[in-house]
Amino acid sequence: MLVAFSLAPSGREGPEGSIHDAVAAAVRVVRESGLPNRTSSMFTEIEGEWDEVFDVIRRATEVVAEYGPRVSLVLKADIRAGRVGEIDAKVERLEAAIKRSE
Repeated sequence: MLVAFSLAPSGREGPEGSIHDAVAAAVRVVRESGLPNRTSSMFTEIEGEWDEVFDVIRRATEVVAEYGPRVSLVLKADIRAGRVGEIDAKVERLEAAIKRSE
């Protein structure tokens, strides 16, 4: 499965409302998991089996909770049995389709 998720603490942001330290801590948990992942400006994507992916998301959420009394979690999942490597394959298929249409 692929899961795109975003975590943010609330209640203790800095003067500019920046949450980058909390996000960095969450991304560190994801990267240390060893599962395929990528982070963009708004979401982190992670790929693996249901239990391992949601264990990582739980641990990342717990780390973010250290930065504020409340945590917001947004996620979107693509659950497709028997598929692996989709974190890159989906993007490759998209790029191929764009090239074909040019």
